[in-house]
Amino acid sequence: MTTSSPRIAVIGTGWWATEHHIPALLAHPNAELVALCDANGEKARQTADAYGVPHAYASVDGLLAGERLDGVIVVTNHATHYAVAKACLQAGLHILIEKPMTLFAQEAKELVEMAAAQSVQIAMGYNHTYAPYTIRAQQIVASGALGELQYVHGIFNQHVMPLFQGKSSAGQASGKERLVHSPADVYSDPLRSGGGHGHLQITHLASLLFFISGRRVRRVQARMHKHGLAVDLVDAILVEFDNGSLGSIGGTGNMAGGRKIDLQLYGEKGWIDIDEVAGTARIRAGEIEMDEALTDENRHYYRHATTNNFVDLIRGEAENHVSGEIGWRAVELLDTAYRSAQNDGAAVEVASLYA
Repeated sequence: MTTSSPRIAVIGTGWWATEHHIPALLAHPNAELVALCDANGEKARQTADAYGVPHAYASVDGLLAGERLDGVIVVTNHATHYAVAKACLQAGLHILIEKPMTLFAQEAKELVEMAAAQSVQIAMGYNHTYAPYTIRAQQIVASGALGELQYVHGIFNQHVMPLFQGKSSAGQASGKERLVHSPADVYSDPLRSGGGHGHLQITHLASLLFFISGRRVRRVQARMHKHGLAVDLVDAILVEFDNGSLGSIGGTGNMAGGRKIDLQLYGEKGWIDIDEVAGTARIRAGEIEMDEALTDENRHYYRHATTNNFVDLIRGEAENHVSGEIGWRAVELLDTAYRSAQNDGAAVEVASLYA
């Protein structure tokens, strides 16, 4: 146990930080939010003043030199996750990284190995994994009741086209214009986001897949279409997993008027069918027959779950719900997918990412 009230900083003061992590830390009875950091120092100070956070910094080095910390939440743009997380790990801190963990598998591997060497934890900001039926599905797969995995199908569709078009009003909460900084300028910029629908949405599907199945990717073939945007809007990914099973994963960021997030896993002895939008799961595995639905109390993304787990993890009161290992596996999927798509759908081996 590190401390009864971990001292935590948030790096990045954009939409997700101000809407989720900062309120969650302030609401947690055993967390102390001591500082915010953003490369835009004005944004950092504005947000710190609005939320009553004592200190604001414009650089990670300044934050790490100026504060005594137990943990850091990394909510910067995707392309900076690796450098920011590495600096925090080198300082011996526990970290929670928002998705995707990094843009490249070699970077994710290095962070996981560094955390192990430092005896600290990397937690991931994948909130969909906290559904009770997702946890039950993981337990059933781990028990062997599903048998050997043979086929996976996953889809993640949502209307996020305005974000990819760079429209600043997209995703902005009503009445919070002073606090919430829209992510549109980042999500429409391939240099900072690394990509579009894959890094923004398919990564969530990947976290569910690897959290439940325990598998990892061996080989990927992918096609992606931008439809006039600077980043990918529609993704289609064919996957071979490490046990030889196959899968198809994909989706569009242009599903006007709705969302569709489904994951099915088919094994030798049964199947799992999760509908995240409906909040339901059906599991048939051997003698197990389960139909479960979310209640109103545990809906809305479990919006504070990742932050609360991180605090309790540092306190020694909880296991790491979604570890850096899961984040790394998701990066392997997306790294190979983007490389394949850039090479007209040619197959890419995960092993080649580390050559």
